[in-house]
Amino acid sequence: MSGTSGDGVDASIINSDGQNAYNVLTNKYVKYSEELSGNIHKLKNKINNLDDIKNLNIEINELERDITIFHSKVVIDILRNRGLNPDFIGFHGQTILHSPTDKFSIQLGDGKLLSQLIRKKVIYNFRQNDIKNGGEGAPLTPIFHQIIVKQNKIDMPVCILNIGGISNLTLIKDNSNNGIISKDLGPGNCLIDEWIRRNNKGNYDVNGEIAMSGKTNDLILNQALDNFDNRPNKDKLSFDTNDFEINFLRGLSLEDGAATLTDLTANIIVSSLVNFLKDNKNKVFKILLCGGGRKNKTLINKIKSISYENFNYEQIDKYGIDGDFIESQAFAFLAVRSHLNLPISFPLTTGCNSPSSGGLSVENF
Repeated sequence: MSGTSGDGVDASIINSDGQNAYNVLTNKYVKYSEELSGNIHKLKNKINNLDDIKNLNIEINELERDITIFHSKVVIDILRNRGLNPDFIGFHGQTILHSPTDKFSIQLGDGKLLSQLIRKKVIYNFRQNDIKNGGEGAPLTPIFHQIIVKQNKIDMPVCILNIGGISNLTLIKDNSNNGIISKDLGPGNCLIDEWIRRNNKGNYDVNGEIAMSGKTNDLILNQALDNFDNRPNKDKLSFDTNDFEINFLRGLSLEDGAATLTDLTANIIVSSLVNFLKDNKNKVFKILLCGGGRKNKTLINKIKSISYENFNYEQIDKYGIDGDFIESQAFAFLAVRSHLNLPISFPLTTGCNSPSSGGLSVENF
């Protein structure tokens, strides 16, 4: 799994029946080179629509090959060092454009090439079948969130809040297909990360320390919140990083810009969370935090400070679950379900017309 942050690859190997249980065998994170990560973000910044995809075809193909080769080295290394021999590989790829209103989601990653390089069956292209079935192609992790809660005997109802590049929420009410409801809430780390990169201060705000040293510009914050509230397509369930931009911060210092974006992100997450749970506003809700954003202390403290008292936030790691690798474990789990032709998306998670399977399988060796 390579997420919207475009900083590296999370790899997980699991055992699972694809339905009731899973067992994590190993996890590993491998950072992209500065050149590859930079190329990913440069290309993403050039792409806003399908015409850009066509016009940048040569550059996209070259980057896709580089990304696929990098993934192959990660797979070969982790299998060699752990002495494991999995049945197949789930390959998400690197999202460069996600536009549910236009019915497409594009991930860079050549499943055929990866299969050839690692000499394994590869399952990839997880989102297209859902889109063809009327869904938005995201979020796809809710079915795995449900298994996490079930296997670890966490009391329901419970929410899992993943703060990656985009923030998304899954409400798990029970163990049925209709017992999971999910949607993207808005930006997660993407705005803060972009600001830090533009200012050449690394790839992200470590622990939220830069934001902590700055001061929020309330005028800019309130205008940005108004713009988010009045955005077009307010009812869509999923976002792309291209849905957001940070040009409105011109003139702010590094620290004040980070503080303002952290405040903006926290306010959007909480307001979306409140709206999502509006039918349950009198219940006490446990909200489990996962993803890289859970480590941003300034962001998490802000989220807690502006939330309702009945929202109880906990790190998912408290339950013996590594919050860094849920996404990579999820796509391993989805690959198992794809192999078994079981649904990976549902009307209440992606908006699809009916429960949908997904993923293409290839053996190119």
